[in-house]
Amino acid sequence: MAVDSALFHSALLALTPILLAGLGGAICERAGVFNIGLEGMMLIGCFSAVAGSWFTGSAWLGVLFAALSSAAYAMILAVGTITLRGDAVVLGVALNLLAVGLTGFLLRTVFGVQGTFSDPDLAGLGGVDLAFLGPVLSGHSPLVYVSWAAVAVAAVFLARHPWGLRLRGVGEAPDAAATLGVSPAKYQYAAVLTGGVLCGLAGAQLALGNVTLFSENMTAGRGWIAVVAVMLGRALPLGVLLAGLLFGVAEAVGFRLQGNGLPQQATDAAPYVVTLIALFLSTARRKRRKRPERPRRPERPQPPESLLGASS
Repeated sequence: MAVDSALFHSALLALTPILLAGLGGAICERAGVFNIGLEGMMLIGCFSAVAGSWFTGSAWLGVLFAALSSAAYAMILAVGTITLRGDAVVLGVALNLLAVGLTGFLLRTVFGVQGTFSDPDLAGLGGVDLAFLGPVLSGHSPLVYVSWAAVAVAAVFLARHPWGLRLRGVGEAPDAAATLGVSPAKYQYAAVLTGGVLCGLAGAQLALGNVTLFSENMTAGRGWIAVVAVMLGRALPLGVLLAGLLFGVAEAVGFRLQGNGLPQQATDAAPYVVTLIALFLSTARRKRRKRPERPRRPERPQPPESLLGASS
């Protein structure tokens, strides 16, 4: 298998949906909401982007429709976990399952097809020619560059901006934040809605940037990989970027190996195998750090120097 610029170009393309969704999950995590529903929100974004682009004739209106639809879908998680005090994991899994059935139903109802909707007139996100950046960084859709900018903005926001510091305070000690006049519910709602918008952008990139179609369950576990990226990156924007890049490279290598004759099932499993290995190594490393040190054997006490002098 040749390692060339096209391989890294494909890796950046595969990275973008995972990175955008992972940033949304990281912001939710910093606010104290474990968002495991990234897969379903991204799938809603995929369908909404295609539907918006098809009916309006504009890919950018499709992107806007995807962001708004995913944010509205994320409101279910926000109300259930923040207002009604429900279990975030149970609600997240329910949202993922609901998205699969809902988009499949809407595919038959809206487009009258089953399985996949594709049309030559469907407007997609074209690549931006930035030749001065080289073959690896040039030619991507605008949302790819938006995802890179989002990493920097999120990092500065969480580390420097007063709202970002309050958001972190809400996630770490909500009762203490409330005593200082900060409303934990407002910041958590804002974090979940922001996560929904980012998942919508991830779905739009996947459906209109990477390809130009919608297929049932086309996210294919990328939302779960984004959850793992949040865990591996410890909810830090740069950490999510590095973890997502690892999975993007694995997916690009899988596609390249598939072109070299390996079975599709084996190459499709490559990103998920890397995910499991990375999660296992990260968990083992954390357990090793938390392992208590064995107590040292106490040394035999020595008599005072005064007694030593008297005995001599």
